[in-house]
Amino acid sequence: MTLEEFKGKVYQLIEEYNENAEDLTDDQDLSAKMNSVINTIMNEVARIKKIDAYMTMEVEFEDGEDFHMVDLKDVDKKLYQINIIRGVESQVDGKKIVFSTEGKAHIFYYKYPVQINEETDDDYVFELDNECLEAMVYGVAGDLLKADVSANYGKLYSERYEQMLQRLDPRRAMGSLFIDGGIRV
Repeated sequence: MTLEEFKGKVYQLIEEYNENAEDLTDDQDLSAKMNSVINTIMNEVARIKKIDAYMTMEVEFEDGEDFHMVDLKDVDKKLYQINIIRGVESQVDGKKIVFSTEGKAHIFYYKYPVQINEETDDDYVFELDNECLEAMVYGVAGDLLKADVSANYGKLYSERYEQMLQRLDPRRAMGSLFIDGGIRV
């Protein structure tokens, strides 16, 4: 889904959509804060339903050293959390990865999404799954309307958003185990 399509869904939900308006709405207050609110909600959802990333790194020790250490930000500036490192022995200590063997490291990790600001083009494509985007629509609508206490719609949309967040499945895959030859108990 693109940023423009997402904005359209939010504006349709809160009944502020105008397909002929430059910003899809005639309400300049809503338009002015839309990208900022989307970014806040997107980062919140991305901590629940994480964005997978992968990279390889050639690990070589300096002369006389028996380990190699790198900062997490050297892997990826948007790195949020290490999932697993394969191919070499390693340990994550705080914001550092300590490699205790040389070779090719296969680093599986989670990252923050590309940040949305006022400069972000409307053709930006979200990195999150559709189920996240559908929940985000309600979160953004709730935040946009929370100051409008007369209609109380902000509270209703925020409650729906919280319900949808609770139903998000943070798993990316389901593990399985196969035992060949049976088990003796």
